[in-house]
Amino acid sequence: MNYKLIDMKVFGDERGHLISLEKGNNCPFEVKRAFYIFDTKPGIARGAHANRNSEFMLIPISGSCKVRIDDGSSSETVKLSDPHKALYLDKMLWKEMFDFSYNAILLVLTNTLYDEKEYIRDYNEYLRAATPDLGGG
Repeated sequence: MNYKLIDMKVFGDERGHLISLEKGNNCPFEVKRAFYIFDTKPGIARGAHANRNSEFMLIPISGSCKVRIDDGSSSETVKLSDPHKALYLDKMLWKEMFDFSYNAILLVLTNTLYDEKEYIRDYNEYLRAATPDLGGG
């Protein structure tokens, strides 16, 4: 499955800390879009889709959440709770963010501008596209 946790280098001193995001250093792509998810109600999941062309980096700015990642043949869940760690997700991975803590803020960076046509929002359609050797795509 093509995802990885990226350790973010923290700079700081007694005044506070910061993390810099740089293409090729700790971000594997040029950022074309950024958004953040916040004020997610208990029991609500976000995402539940795959993207044909977009890569993602998910960074828990505050609080925590879990991310279910599915490549069409296996599924794994990663808990994000450390703003020093980013989760990189390659294109064509089904993703679902859930179990958000109170006041969680999840920053999402992508390598593409928003394009509704590249989203796959139906899981069965995703399976057909992601697993052509199983009769899909």
